[in-house]
Amino acid sequence: MKKVMMYTNGMCPFCLMAKRIFDDLRVPYNEVRIDLNPKKRQEMVQASRRRTVPQVFIGDRHVGGCDDTQAALRSGQLEIWLKELGIYV
Repeated sequence: MKKVMMYTNGMCPFCLMAKRIFDDLRVPYNEVRIDLNPKKRQEMVQASRRRTVPQVFIGDRHVGGCDDTQAALRSGQLEIWLKELGIYV
């Protein structure tokens, strides 16, 4: 099963908000802290073409940052993507 992955850093309030979305949905996610593992920053930039955190991925789909994740939640698209991968029922 493909997972939710989120690139974050420890001092980012937007990262906390994005994590709370998945916590509230009870959807597990893999957190990659780029402040603790700087090599992962380049991986994040290559995958997302963005330099800011958080960067959220559902399977191979790049959702975007916190605002993008909140917008997908409000529109119902986030639930659709999660259900497509069997992550959310």
